[in-house]
Amino acid sequence: MPELPEVETIALDLKKKVLQRTFIDLWIQDPSIIHHPSNTRDFKKQILGKTILDVQRRAKNILFFLNKDCVLLIHLKMTGHLLVGKWEFKNNQWVPLQKGALQDDPINKFLRIIFTLDNQEQLALSDLRRFAKLELWKKDVLFSSKKFRTLGPEPLDPNFTFNKFCQLFQKKRGCLKLVLMDQNFIAGIGNIYASEILFEARLHPETRVEHLTLEDLKRLYGAIRNVLVKGIAARGASISDYRDIQGNKGNYQKIIQVYGREGECCPVCGAKIKRITLGGRGTFYCPVCQIKK
Repeated sequence: MPELPEVETIALDLKKKVLQRTFIDLWIQDPSIIHHPSNTRDFKKQILGKTILDVQRRAKNILFFLNKDCVLLIHLKMTGHLLVGKWEFKNNQWVPLQKGALQDDPINKFLRIIFTLDNQEQLALSDLRRFAKLELWKKDVLFSSKKFRTLGPEPLDPNFTFNKFCQLFQKKRGCLKLVLMDQNFIAGIGNIYASEILFEARLHPETRVEHLTLEDLKRLYGAIRNVLVKGIAARGASISDYRDIQGNKGNYQKIIQVYGREGECCPVCGAKIKRITLGGRGTFYCPVCQIKK
């Protein structure tokens, strides 16, 4: 699933491509992706004619701020990614007109929804497993909803200081890696970056958060920011289906320290990296650098 660095990369790229563009047509291959309004006819009626004023990320959500105080929310889930380009419908399929990744990479060909913009470019959702969701809301309704009000703080927000970070842990209990992945605790961190963050902080993923010392929290706070910034600079990790809006892979998988490297040597001490399962997700760590408390 795309995490904060991948979704941030997409949002930043979209800001350069689609601002002030207006939706003029819509093709829907899979109506189940439209979650609100659930009637696709209503969704199409409400979205067409709307102009994109801004694009932002909140947690793992991409938010298109439209005129008339509307917001289009897109959550990419496991295998979704957004593409910007031009396609034509030939022989009952959409064919990209540009050469490169849109043509050559098969993961970019599972088009489920295509928005045509007023400059004749198109915004497309490719999603192999069809778990992505689109929702169109009035801005005040979305931001006052429980799912948005309960989202945790953004870890890269300049106002998210170390003191505020420590306050989150004051009454928190549980397994450290699972706590980091809780979107109502801190927004945007998922399985890949949680493993990388804990390796940089030298903390075992099964550590109980109530056992963390002040020094542990300092290392953890720094690691969260460092790893996520590196992830954004590398344009995300394409371990599986993630692609940017041009259909290209990210680069963070080239510098990953522990995630997916079971049995390989730790880049710090040379010990064999281990894999365990926490919360149903594969978790990778160095048994020497990350000693369980």
